[in-house]
Amino acid sequence: MTDATLVCASCGRTYADRWRCECGGPLDFADRPLPQRERPDPGGFDTRDGLWSFAPFLPVERGPSLGEGMTPLVPAPTWDAGFKLEYVSPTGSFKDRGATTTLGRAIACGADRVVEDSSGNAGAAIATYAARAGLDADIYVPASVKAAKLRAIERAGATPVRIEGDRAAVTEACLDAVEAGAGWYASHSWNPAFFEGTATFAYELALQRDWNPPDAVVMPLGHGTLFLGTYRGFRSLVDAGWIDSMPRLLGAQAAGYAPIASELHPAADGENTVADGIQIRAPTRKRQLLDAIAETNGDAIAVGEDAVRTELDRLHANGFYVEPTCAIAPAALAAYRERGTLGPDADVVVPLTGHGLKG
Repeated sequence: MTDATLVCASCGRTYADRWRCECGGPLDFADRPLPQRERPDPGGFDTRDGLWSFAPFLPVERGPSLGEGMTPLVPAPTWDAGFKLEYVSPTGSFKDRGATTTLGRAIACGADRVVEDSSGNAGAAIATYAARAGLDADIYVPASVKAAKLRAIERAGATPVRIEGDRAAVTEACLDAVEAGAGWYASHSWNPAFFEGTATFAYELALQRDWNPPDAVVMPLGHGTLFLGTYRGFRSLVDAGWIDSMPRLLGAQAAGYAPIASELHPAADGENTVADGIQIRAPTRKRQLLDAIAETNGDAIAVGEDAVRTELDRLHANGFYVEPTCAIAPAALAAYRERGTLGPDADVVVPLTGHGLKG
């Protein structure tokens, strides 16, 4: 079995199981395995296990599964891009990728109850996969959480804990509970197993394109679970010799909640209340996200709510029934083209991250 030791990205301390380093830094797996074989023929690659078809890349035991992964990659000619339909995942968002790997890690660590904080999608995914694994779950959510996401948490048998205040207040309340011994912290922003799950987005995308990465991937960016996972997935593919180059990674943040974009550009005016799923002012892995942007010649920009509303209507009119936060990446794609960051002939893929029934 792969070494599952965790190492601090800041100070280098190692642990068998801990949600955060004593120094406060995030933890990652000390060993990220690579397949010991030549790049396989894409036509003969067996994908019947969904994202677990890429198990040789994963430093975690197989977790409870609902058939997640291998989401469709479809042409979107209106946007001159490809859309990867993450919203057809079992609980309606890309967070299922991280939920299956995180619950696998929880089981390996002997957990019988997991605790998570979320604006909704990650909470629904963790609750659902905990139910699949037979584990209890407490999910801390904003008091204003959307009803569809709250129902998904409740119907999976998890206990939602509604917290007044902003997203940061939810995290603070959850961490207080974790420190008091409420359960194993299945955090989508802190737990390294979650990022191993989201890395499978990159493995699938490369396979679906016959091991030819796009020029760029434009993604929503809050805590950066998909963004950083995608970076790590493409990095592993390069290191394994399965692809020859990294795509540019381009982030889309909500105006007013854009700590990464603000490091790269003057702060945008206004506040985007539409893209509620990425209203994160202090991402856990900010330094790692900035490094991923720098290493891929990427970028991050803030997008206002008017552009998101317009893009959401256009997505729905073209048959893509997604939730509002999902529309920020196609809106950012237009902005990147207007700025000249992406040329007119750039080959671009955009994940559509959450289902409209959750919005």
